[in-house]
Amino acid sequence: EEEEEEQILAVMADQICYSNKYFDEDHEYRHVILPKSIAKRVPQDRLMSETEWRSIGVQQSRGWVHYMHHRPEPHILLFRRKLDVAAQQQQQAMQ
Repeated sequence: EEEEEEQILAVMADQICYSNKYFDEDHEYRHVILPKSIAKRVPQDRLMSETEWRSIGVQQSRGWVHYMHHRPEPHILLFRRKLDVAAQQQQQAMQ
């Protein structure tokens, strides 16, 4: 049963939509739109850890933090990461 659930999540992960990144002076941001069948796994009373959001199929580079619930649309997750983390990852990728 657990293996079947993992296969279903893998198929659903293809339906996750990722926004373009947007910025302020300290952070880069993006939102992730989940299919409603995955969204029901998102706790509404707290933010998710990286392990939790990865376990439902969200795939992003390291450093992203689930920082806010979008209450009107609970299937949209809001993420941010410090700009210095993004710059470090870009530098490492260039080496």
